[in-house]
Amino acid sequence: MKSILVIGLGRFGRHLAIKLTELGNEVMVVDTNEDAVDKITGIVTRAHIGDCMDEDVLRSLGVGNFDICFVCISNNFQSSLEITSLLKDLGAPYVVSKTDRDIHAKFLLKIGADDVIYPERDMAQRAAVKYSSNLALDYIELTPEYAISEMFVPEEWIGKTIKELDVRMKHNINIIGYKNNNHVTPIVNAGYKFNGEEHILIAGSKKDILLLMEGN
Repeated sequence: MKSILVIGLGRFGRHLAIKLTELGNEVMVVDTNEDAVDKITGIVTRAHIGDCMDEDVLRSLGVGNFDICFVCISNNFQSSLEITSLLKDLGAPYVVSKTDRDIHAKFLLKIGADDVIYPERDMAQRAAVKYSSNLALDYIELTPEYAISEMFVPEEWIGKTIKELDVRMKHNINIIGYKNNNHVTPIVNAGYKFNGEEHILIAGSKKDILLLMEGN
């Protein structure tokens, strides 16, 4: 369990705060919009109405005591920059700022953000891969070069073992587990034989994963 501050209750900030709470974290949210705060009160641990561009407001929150502070204000870049900078000045140990443009991300990182997230871009990339392939179920980029994907078992793999398929040599990917009825099981035995009812989880370079899902 972590102590987390979420600043900004737009669509992303609200969904983020709710999910973080569901995962067992202590979550405090702050926004200037009283209606937005009222709607989430009782769901998260604490909810506060306030303008986080005011240094006194941030100071009163004790930002240095949170494990992570999320700045979910990308529609007002100046506000996002100032709040990110103030959080670091006041001792916030780890600040993650939301953005939708690379140039904004560069400025946020320069003034102290520990990480930046692009929720719309990332979701668009996942959707593009998922709906471009008949095999893909989900796709998550770990870095600009590497990814993890959940996919259907290729038909020609059914009834064969990982060792027989030699996927690491032929496709340059690693099969890290399989998923059945929403339960994930790590694969540590090359003798595992695919039955076609499971989904497989693979890791590797984006290029190799996409080639595999295209049937190459």
